Amino acid sequence: MNDIAAAVQLSDLTQLPGLDEPSTPAAGAHAEVTARGSRRFEILEKGIRRMTGRAIADFDMIRDGDVIMACMSGGADSYTMLETLRYLQTVAPVKFEIIAVNLDQKQPGFPEHILPAYFERIGVRYRIVEEDTYSIVKDKIAPGKTTCSLCSRLRRGILYRVAKELGATKIALGHHRDDILHTFMLNMFYGGKIKTMPPKLIADDGENVVIRPLAYVREPDIKKYAAAMEFPIIPCNLCGSQPNLQRQAMREMLNEWEKTNPLWIKSMFTAMANITPSHMLDRSLFDFGSFQPVAGKQATGDTLFDRDDQLDQGQSVVSLL
Repeated sequence: MNDIAAAVQLSDLTQLPGLDEPSTPAAGAHAEVTARGSRRFEILEKGIRRMTGRAIADFDMIRDGDVIMACMSGGADSYTMLETLRYLQTVAPVKFEIIAVNLDQKQPGFPEHILPAYFERIGVRYRIVEEDTYSIVKDKIAPGKTTCSLCSRLRRGILYRVAKELGATKIALGHHRDDILHTFMLNMFYGGKIKTMPPKLIADDGENVVIRPLAYVREPDIKKYAAAMEFPIIPCNLCGSQPNLQRQAMREMLNEWEKTNPLWIKSMFTAMANITPSHMLDRSLFDFGSFQPVAGKQATGDTLFDRDDQLDQGQSVVSLL
C-alpha cells in the first residue's frame, strides 16, 4: 500500500463495513441513499474514495509533484473523479496539483457556461479548450454510423497537446470498472483479442501518461453518488443517443449477468489481474516448444474446478476485490 492509499484508509475509512460490496439500497430506501449526510451516503462516498485510493496504489498512478490534468466531460464519471482526487489532495502525504480541462467540441446547444461556473464555485484551476470537432465528425461520418471512433481520436490528440501546454505529468480519465469490463468484452467478441482499458498506460503519442483512478469503482455507485452530490450533468448529444452501439450491447449483457449472479462480474474483473500465460494460447507470451516435464513438480494444471463441492459450499476460488 503506498502513501495515498494508506492516507485514505487511515483518514476516515475505518469502522465502515462492506465498502467493497455494491451499495444497492433496500426497497424503499432510495431517498436515504440520495440524501447527502445520510449513513448510506457516507458509506457510498467512502467506498468510492477507498477503491480509488487502492487503484492509485496498485498502479502507482500519482507521485509527489505530479500535475494531474483531470479531463472533464460533464458526465457523472468525470465529476466523481474530480471530487475524489480533490479529497485525496487533503489527506495524502504526497503533494500533487489538479487542473480540470474540458474540451468544448461545439456541439449544438452545449451549455458552455455550466463547467466554468462549477469550477469557479469549487475553486479548482481549470481550462476550457474550444475545438469544433463536432462539425468534422458530422462531415466525415455517414448518418446512422457510430461517431465514437473518430470523435475519440480527435479528442485524444487535442488533450495530449493541451497536457503538454499545461505541463501536466498525468492525464486522468473517468473510466470506471464497468467501462473496463465492457472494453474487455468488445475486444474479445469483436476484435479477437484479450485486451481492455488499462488503469495506467503510455498515451498514443508516446509522451503522456494516462491514468484511470476510478478503475475499481462500479458504475451504479458513481451514478448514485453523482445524483446525491447534484452534479450539473451535461449529456453528450453527439453520440449519446445513437442506438445499437456494440458497447451498449455489452453493457446490457453484463447487466443481465449481474442480476443472475454478481459473483460472475467480480470474478471476471479479478481474472484480468490473474493471467496464467502457460494456460492460454498466445505463443508470444509462453514458449510451448521448449519447456520440459519435471518429475515431482507441484501440479499447476487444470485443477481450478476439480472439486465442485467447494463451489457448492460457497467457498471463493479467487481473490475478489
